[in-house]
Amino acid sequence: MPWGLKRFYGSGDLHFITCSCYRRQAFLSSAQRRDLFLAVLEQVRQRYSFVVLGYVVMPEHIHLLLSEPEKGNPSVVMQALKLSFARRTIPRRGETRPEAKPVHVWQPRFYDYNVRSQHKRVEKLRYIHRNPVRRGLVESPEQWQWSSFRDYAYGESGPVRVNDWTVLKMKVRRA
Repeated sequence: MPWGLKRFYGSGDLHFITCSCYRRQAFLSSAQRRDLFLAVLEQVRQRYSFVVLGYVVMPEHIHLLLSEPEKGNPSVVMQALKLSFARRTIPRRGETRPEAKPVHVWQPRFYDYNVRSQHKRVEKLRYIHRNPVRRGLVESPEQWQWSSFRDYAYGESGPVRVNDWTVLKMKVRRA
């Protein structure tokens, strides 16, 4: 971890996470890769038992709004997510490469903002869902299928379970 960077885990906060593709390349520009990323996110969500409150997959970056996981911490989750996706997209040594593919998929590290209030939670969800519109990829949020917007607006389940709080175990504090 870079000198001076502190992550705040263990307080039960939500985490607004941004992660960029290597050198901001549009590695997630195809529907197939965005679908694969969401499938990997769901597998990691189940493995580490955390709640996804919101997500969007853009051509060169992702935004996630997550709870702290039951197993590990958000850094462990992001390592597993980035590594699992990269292993499925980069050819292994010795395999032929029909097209020039980057050796790296992700920028090192990720941005993590602790969300401590309902106001910030709503602000971050709006930011996530409006991102494709601001970028000019679609005219309205419901048109971008690689986002949690339709789950909120229409109750349509996507490839990632949103707001599934049953994965977290209730913790009892002893006095």
